[in-house]
Amino acid sequence: MKTSILIIDDSKRIRRQVSDILNKAALFKFFFEASNGIEGFKLARAKRPDIILCDIEMPGMDGFKFLRMLSTQEEMQDTPVIIVTGREETGAKIRGLELGASDYVTKPFDPGELLARIKVQLKIKSLQDRLKDSNRMLLELSRTDPLTGLHNRRQMTNTLEKEMDRSIRTGDPLSLLLVDCDDFKKINDTFGHQTGDGVLQKLGETFKRHLRQYDSVARLGGDEFALVLPATDIPEATGIAERIRREVEQMTVDPDLADLRVTISVGVARHPHTLVRLPDDLIREADYALYNAKREGRNRVSSDER
Repeated sequence: MKTSILIIDDSKRIRRQVSDILNKAALFKFFFEASNGIEGFKLARAKRPDIILCDIEMPGMDGFKFLRMLSTQEEMQDTPVIIVTGREETGAKIRGLELGASDYVTKPFDPGELLARIKVQLKIKSLQDRLKDSNRMLLELSRTDPLTGLHNRRQMTNTLEKEMDRSIRTGDPLSLLLVDCDDFKKINDTFGHQTGDGVLQKLGETFKRHLRQYDSVARLGGDEFALVLPATDIPEATGIAERIRREVEQMTVDPDLADLRVTISVGVARHPHTLVRLPDDLIREADYALYNAKREGRNRVSSDER
């Protein structure tokens, strides 16, 4: 895949020479050039090249200062830098490597060696990028319910802990909705598990439509869901729950299944509350309210204000 390179050298002749070598190899699509470290640092931040070739001896900001400046940019710490030096002694090379350079070439350089070293660094960067992508994917999978795409119980617990800490620190209210699909076992037994999965997915889509930017929703398992609503008091949280309940009541899962009617029961709890000191307390109070909603006939919202 064609990528980009930043060439930093105070000699225009050297920059042209390097560009010609790399053009012939068709390694890069974009070439950026700078005549000193300051200009190179600005270009590196603006263009985010895949690799940097940097001379050590330059007026103003030399290559060593450039490496130190680049190390302060977290988003560029994995960008490979090959330093170019005209010195034969190893001191400058070692210093450059200690400051974060990935490799070095010595002037006058051999075109074959330059290409080989650049190809090695590009391959390493490609492997690093793929590893980071895989790690991001694994992290997302560890937080996500595979059926609905919502957060899972583990992520909900982490979110609730953070929002509880924020509520204690700021004094803003925090509400938790626990939601249960009424008679879900009967839906599975009557219409099949594939239809049951469709019900859960539709519920997830409905919940997300009612979320504000700072809210979150999770599937806890089975037909149980939780909505964490920061900066939300009981009347507002109850209103949100009631709007969701009404929408679910009118929800069509499958046009061919006219007999399939889906309803939910919702328990609402809040912090601050005299019985709530920890996240588990908030979950307990919401669960108690959910139990009341079920006991009172289902398809309703109940808030625990005991």
